[in-house]
Amino acid sequence: MPKYVYDFTEGNKDLKDLLGGKGANLAEMTNLGLPVPPGFTITTEACRHYLAHGTVPEGLAAEIDEHLAALEKQMGKRLGQPDDPLLVSVRSGAKFSMPGMMETVLNIGLNDESVRGLAAVAGGDAAGERFAWDSYRRLVQMFGKTVLGIDGELFEDALEDLKRSKGTDSDLALDASDFQELVGTYKRIVREQAGREFPTDPREQMDLAVKAVFDSWNAPRAILYRRQERIPADLGTAVNVCSMVFGNLGMDSGTGVAFTRDPATGRQGVYGDYLQNAQGEDVVAGIRNTVPLAELERIDKKSYDELLSIMETLENHYRDLCDIEFTIERGKLWMLQTRVGKRTAAAAFCIATQLVDQGLITQDEAVTRVTGAQLAQLMFPRFDDSRAADSTLLTKGMNASPGAAVGKAVFTSERAVELAGEGEDVILVRRETNPDDLAGMVAARGILTSRGGKTSHAAVVARGMGKTCVCGAEELEVDVKAGKFTAPGGVVVSEGDVISIDGSAGAVYLGEVPVVNSPVVDYFEGNLAAADGDELVRAVDRIMACADEKRALRVRANADNPEDAARARRFGAQGIGLCRTEHMFLGDRRRLVENLVLAETDEERQAALDALEPLQRQDFTGILEAMDGLPVTIRLIDPPLHEFLPDLTELSVKVATAGRDADPKDVRLLEAVRRLHEQNPMLGLRGVRLGLVIPGLFAMQVRAIAEAAAERRRAGGDPRPEIMIPLVGAVQELEAVREEARGILAEVAAATGVDVPAMIGTMIELPRAALTAGQIAEAAEFFSFGTNDLTQTTWGFSRDDVEAAFFGRYLELGIFGVSPFETLDRDGVGRLIRIAAEEGRRTRPDIKLGICGEHGGDPDSVHFCHEVGLDYVSCSPFRIPVARLEAGRAAIAGEGSDSR
Repeated sequence: MPKYVYDFTEGNKDLKDLLGGKGANLAEMTNLGLPVPPGFTITTEACRHYLAHGTVPEGLAAEIDEHLAALEKQMGKRLGQPDDPLLVSVRSGAKFSMPGMMETVLNIGLNDESVRGLAAVAGGDAAGERFAWDSYRRLVQMFGKTVLGIDGELFEDALEDLKRSKGTDSDLALDASDFQELVGTYKRIVREQAGREFPTDPREQMDLAVKAVFDSWNAPRAILYRRQERIPADLGTAVNVCSMVFGNLGMDSGTGVAFTRDPATGRQGVYGDYLQNAQGEDVVAGIRNTVPLAELERIDKKSYDELLSIMETLENHYRDLCDIEFTIERGKLWMLQTRVGKRTAAAAFCIATQLVDQGLITQDEAVTRVTGAQLAQLMFPRFDDSRAADSTLLTKGMNASPGAAVGKAVFTSERAVELAGEGEDVILVRRETNPDDLAGMVAARGILTSRGGKTSHAAVVARGMGKTCVCGAEELEVDVKAGKFTAPGGVVVSEGDVISIDGSAGAVYLGEVPVVNSPVVDYFEGNLAAADGDELVRAVDRIMACADEKRALRVRANADNPEDAARARRFGAQGIGLCRTEHMFLGDRRRLVENLVLAETDEERQAALDALEPLQRQDFTGILEAMDGLPVTIRLIDPPLHEFLPDLTELSVKVATAGRDADPKDVRLLEAVRRLHEQNPMLGLRGVRLGLVIPGLFAMQVRAIAEAAAERRRAGGDPRPEIMIPLVGAVQELEAVREEARGILAEVAAATGVDVPAMIGTMIELPRAALTAGQIAEAAEFFSFGTNDLTQTTWGFSRDDVEAAFFGRYLELGIFGVSPFETLDRDGVGRLIRIAAEEGRRTRPDIKLGICGEHGGDPDSVHFCHEVGLDYVSCSPFRIPVARLEAGRAAIAGEGSDSR
């Protein structure tokens, strides 16, 4: 029978799969001899069994009995003992940090008898009485909301009503009798809302809380957070049962959160929040504004010095920024949690290089400590400081998560989701956020709160998601019900008014503040030397240099014009992996392609081709010049035909309305459009089919490529064109086009006296092409996997329609963890790529393999391409640095080493 319960003395930090991150790290701190309250962890295996079967696994209750008895013996008192009760917390703890997304219940073991015993052992005075009844009301409130599913606002409203009746806005002003009254009110809420009495049996409290934590793994907010962070849905959560220590015993007690470095910037120092006479949840909930951690030195120097020593121990042990939760109980410091802390993208890069300089990690490890997603965040625009100075500054708060965010102010999560769904940019404004606000936080461009600090729920979740956030803007009076906030000077901002928030400076502005490039983009553009940049730019430069040195994958760009090609080259592109020629014929040139498609005689067709060829030659000359010396893969025209023809309905109406007076040209055009009209143009006359059906089309393009390359070579350049045939499903299609293309290349070479070698290959974007890749490789010198269409044709759905049609429901049901158009489907599309790569190389060992769909810039997909052993990925210019970094990370991680 598997072991389902582990004492804190039995685990270690490497057992996160089994004990979750919180349990594994509590065990690790216990092993290090740090002051951790005794307790035990119920494993993720138990959770998975419970979620699958609806009941706890056989033997779990007996194991809990055994470990609870050992805990009671160690503590010298029983759970809920009337005269001196052992109280415990029941807290979730998944493998990956999910702050606030799952449940916690504190003070389990209290009832009408044990609350009096707790008051007695706490001193038996007024302060002890207040502490005991405060702890009891917290238990009923947490239990009611978490275990019994009661609306938490009912408890909050009751507390606010009580404070209002006492003429105060602080819970510190309430005494023991107030909290005793509140316990009665809370019990009445439980009875009315849950249809049962609050349970007084301590063991029943604990067992129900454990099941509630298991259930919270599949709570809507937890599912949404996992989807946002791409955390697998089948991991489950562990449950940690820990003996209580109390930060609400008086002003010599308190609770706090500390970081070993600033999670916003990475700078070393004393960072965190502390709250006197409070329990742990009070800090992250932001119910009272905290004081900076540095203030603890004045309040309790002994605990402060011990905490700093422990922080140094933990950072050196974990070799990373650590996020720590602690409680001080009457001058005694206790460690409640540590984990590798969430940080902003800027902090991630700075901390990684700092740790290298301190000798704690290697440069290779530094590359693995950052991600392409974080690098992409650093490339987002920021506010123009010179223009911000001219804007109306409403207030300043804490710079909780950097970035520049502009949008309409909204005051509820539901409204944020609604407006964002309509395409509006919104800023979610709250007094403080809680886990139920997650959907609105995801939908919003930024988050603004009037309460809470850098360790509040809003700050921690925003940093994890890369969202701009300003917290603790105390001068704002936020009225959620009225949908407005009031700033100093009486300025009122109502729902729908535009505001701008600067997460780097903590500033809040009225109206829209213009943005400028980030310094990281200036660095990649070549406008800022690393040596002249700040610490962040220098850190990015060091990490990118290591990633480029280590990576096996080359990175190319998807670019269709000289401007994009030039920018891609500045960003580090090693060529163009996809130049879409059909994009060259939109706008004013569309009519020329229309003339070609509708031509009825050889003369009309040739006239259309003659008009197109010089334009194409000019296009290719500019792109080859911008990418001189680097390969340029040019895809021959691949338009869904309807993009170049008049709309059938509009043209029909025009002709019908004109009647007998209709223009004969329009009538002729309508007949042609009807003849060529397709029900599903994405799977119709396009790609290689269009080139074979319309004589001279591909020949014109190949001639333009060859002549442009010859012209560039005569000018002293080094053009390296590669000709790609799209939508091939059978080798015979490719052979027909290849022979024609080779003939034209030879003609141009003879006419110009310049030999321009051009590889000829194909795009693999149909399942049949992937499955017959061995045959196709006989005629192809390279494969480029067009994963956009390959995903469509493998799954049998259109990326243009499925987002609105059913993707949302599929994500809710867990059928998709993430859209297969966003991250490569390894099991289906990925398997086709593997087959094609293996069979292609078997036929032609020197075949060049690349990917040019949107997945080429997706971090997870880049790692897959490394595994398969592709030669390059190609992506949009802006994503090139991301792909470079991820290719380096994949190589360092050693993925796919055997395949290479």
